[in-house]
Amino acid sequence: MNDFLSQRSLTERLRPALRWETGLAVVVILILVIGSAASPQFLTGNNLFNLGLSNGEIAIMTLPMTLIIISGEIDLSVASILGMSSALLGYLWSKGWPMPAIFVFVGVAGILAGAVNGLLITRLRLPSLAVTIGTLALYRGVALIVLGPNTVSTFPTAYTNLGVDAVPFTGNDMTWSTLIFLVLAVVFGVVLHATPLGRSIYAMGASQEAALFAGIRVKRVKTGLYMLSGFTCALAGVLYTFRLDTAVQNNGLGLELSVVAIVLLAGVSIFGGKGSVTGVVLAVLAFAGIQNALLLTNFNQEATGIVTGALLLASVFLPNVGLLLSSTSRLMRRLSHT
Repeated sequence: MNDFLSQRSLTERLRPALRWETGLAVVVILILVIGSAASPQFLTGNNLFNLGLSNGEIAIMTLPMTLIIISGEIDLSVASILGMSSALLGYLWSKGWPMPAIFVFVGVAGILAGAVNGLLITRLRLPSLAVTIGTLALYRGVALIVLGPNTVSTFPTAYTNLGVDAVPFTGNDMTWSTLIFLVLAVVFGVVLHATPLGRSIYAMGASQEAALFAGIRVKRVKTGLYMLSGFTCALAGVLYTFRLDTAVQNNGLGLELSVVAIVLLAGVSIFGGKGSVTGVVLAVLAFAGIQNALLLTNFNQEATGIVTGALLLASVFLPNVGLLLSSTSRLMRRLSHT
């Protein structure tokens, strides 16, 4: 009995060290060590700045995706909303609209795009995977209609500098998109982990039926999450456009795969009800670090999709290894008794 209690006490003490986020932190440290050993440029201020520059918009889009997947849904239209927002920004600027008015219009367009997703999923009870695959193509088609083959690259320097200049008080090591991501991560973290809304999101992902019986307005909350995602992706589209100083209809093409890969790598369960913003921040660092280290070591850039795909598969498989082993063990015990 004493041995059992001592073993249980040891398990309780080790539980924080066995969390998924702890493993991610170890992975990030290993990436830093291996990356710096592979290339002396890896930990330089200039390289860290470029790392944040190339991954800032992706990181921003992971935050609303985290909340949506925890709630038991998914949004594959995030990169298409980014592309549509970029196209609208370029088109309206070419038509002489003032930039503040463009920001308002693009933000509202993002919210409406998210609302379409949310209403189709919650009111018509359509599966979020099918809906957002459809709107992925729909919003990309809107971008194509808005801009066609045209390219807009005449934005004011005051705005495009925000996309490529460092934040003044950070020693020229942090981009504006990185700062926005960190601020939003704190906001999303507080909402998810310290408010009734966050507890409702976890409850919906764990069991939608139980959440309904508990009085949670599931349809309203999920629709709100998709609208929040649309607005955040519109913001990412603005930053993306200013960073490239170019608006074209295919901006952000394919980025949804990276966003989903990062969120699942963070330990957010694809089945809902589990995950943390801390894990997402660590996963962003791990994903960006791996991509950057491969770039510095002259890895074939055309094959980087292999890395993204491998991370996506690993992030789905590894959290369920325990469940798989448990199921296999039960099956073996049943077979041994027959």
